[in-house]
Amino acid sequence: MGDINYQTLELTQAPPPATHTRHPVVVVGAGPVGLTMALDLAAKGHRVVVLDDDTSLSKGSRAICFAKRTLDIWDRLGVGSRMMEKGVSWNVGKVFFRNQEVWSFNLRPEEGHQRPAFINLQQYYCEGYLYEAVCAQPLIELRSGHKVLNVLNQAEGVHLDVETEQGSYTLEAQWLLACDGSRSAIRRALGESSSGRVFKDRFLIADVRMQADFPAERWFWFDPPFHPNQSVLLHSQPDNVWRIDFQLGWDADPEEAVKPENVLPRIRALLGADAPFELEWVSIYTFACERMERFRHGRILFAGDSAHRVSPFGARGANSGIQDADNLAWKLNLVLNAQAPDSLLDSYSHERELAADENIRHSSRSTDFITPKSEISRLFRDAALILARRHAFARVLVNSGRLSLPSAYPDSPLNTADEHEFAPQATPLGACVPDAPIEQNGQQGWWLAQLGRGFTLLEFGEGASSHLESVDELVAQGLLTRLRVWPAGTSPAQAQGGVIDSEDRLRQRYDALSGSCYLIRPDQHLCARWRHLDGQAVQAALHKACGHFLESASCLH
Repeated sequence: MGDINYQTLELTQAPPPATHTRHPVVVVGAGPVGLTMALDLAAKGHRVVVLDDDTSLSKGSRAICFAKRTLDIWDRLGVGSRMMEKGVSWNVGKVFFRNQEVWSFNLRPEEGHQRPAFINLQQYYCEGYLYEAVCAQPLIELRSGHKVLNVLNQAEGVHLDVETEQGSYTLEAQWLLACDGSRSAIRRALGESSSGRVFKDRFLIADVRMQADFPAERWFWFDPPFHPNQSVLLHSQPDNVWRIDFQLGWDADPEEAVKPENVLPRIRALLGADAPFELEWVSIYTFACERMERFRHGRILFAGDSAHRVSPFGARGANSGIQDADNLAWKLNLVLNAQAPDSLLDSYSHERELAADENIRHSSRSTDFITPKSEISRLFRDAALILARRHAFARVLVNSGRLSLPSAYPDSPLNTADEHEFAPQATPLGACVPDAPIEQNGQQGWWLAQLGRGFTLLEFGEGASSHLESVDELVAQGLLTRLRVWPAGTSPAQAQGGVIDSEDRLRQRYDALSGSCYLIRPDQHLCARWRHLDGQAVQAALHKACGHFLESASCLH
């Protein structure tokens, strides 16, 4: 499959189905978010139909920066290594003001993680690899060229009217997941809208194929001599393709700006008049920071750009959409299996709406810094950039895009409050648990790879315990997996099938003592922790994390 040109790959158009069928899950949208959602649900044993109105993958680079958390999620779904093998890994970003470097930062300052802070990978590769994984999954039916015209959201399910070149049809879904992008047909059919802020500026994207000696880093220029009074962003991509974003200003004519006679001089100004290169793709974008008021509407749930969108600075768009899928899939799995009330899905809205607000806040601040709208704002920005060369205090003011980090849910109603003290630097409740190197049966490995598709009870060493029959019951029901971690230096024979904290990083990152235990959600977020194991406390925390306390409430809002 290495010779496939994913930019020209035409997907097979499925004919309309012969019979009217009710499906447990229908996903609308076959971009990175929709395909990830389908893979996650299928991995949990559910049949999924994916509808998409297009018959090709993305053109051009589009979303290219995929964060460590996204790679961890894709690892769980079996596609992370392929993304890594093709992508360009990077951890370092540099900021320039005019012709001088003012600051360099490392987005993965500590060791002991399997994946880098980011990889750069053109969206057509990302979609292509996900598409091939979907085609290999017998529980997923992908229908390309199927356009949703209308939806009827009912208490018992969703009715969809679908159009294809070969005719129209209807189908029923128990649950509909709208992952159909910023121009969401599902959102429009419901009469819903997104609100927020549209930024009056335009950027030109140019994918340039060339041999260059730039390092695999994120370079951002403010007011460079080759593009004065504007900003430029440079990223390395696979296949010797470089992504260059040129700020143009609001007055730029979108049709004129993409013409070769206007694009090529900008690239030559950056690279040099005689530098050989080939222009592969060019586009103009205007960006916005906005979201829907609610992500859940009865049997319809929105994820990715259909629910929220941000400016591209900070790589928060696709990465936050993948986290939406990660959050929603395990909750819908429990609901479909009758192991949780459907009010658990309200917590998806609650958590991911707060995450969207966080991303919008960061993206808005970045955009305001990058594109100041007044002379005072520009003076402040330029002063911060000048001071940042020599003074650390000014570097926190420099904002070329706060790069995507996994969202935490410290105030989630699914968390169980601490009964015991933990160090302030320990992984907090609601946070995504960190990776670390481990040893198992004499083989080196990584901690996150040990976490299964359900809840995990992490136990450190041996300690006092009580009411273990409650834990055994949860394990027998398939809701919980127990994992014991032994301290560094433990022999494989002593570990008795558990894992060894080979570099002592798990103990440090969790502030673990012998007997400490932690309840980790299926999306790898920490929802409860104790200094000793009490089965009844674990049972109560798991009951809460599955949303049973929400049964009498219609919504968290």
